[in-house]
Amino acid sequence: MAQHMTITLNNKPMDIADGSTVESLLHQLGLSRSPCAVELNRELVPKARHPFAPLRDGDQVEIVTLVGGG
Repeated sequence: MAQHMTITLNNKPMDIADGSTVESLLHQLGLSRSPCAVELNRELVPKARHPFAPLRDGDQVEIVTLVGGG
């Protein structure tokens, strides 16, 4: 059975699989192709680091998506 951990995503608890990265979280949320900013424990994670930024139990993640319109 896969192991899970709990992070806080935009102030709400969320269970994710152990070994998740910022990139895998964005994919799970359907945001992998959307322009967005990701903050991990109050530090901005550049897009180039998303595949290599591991998530750990208890991490605080904030995701801000850009919305176009007029």
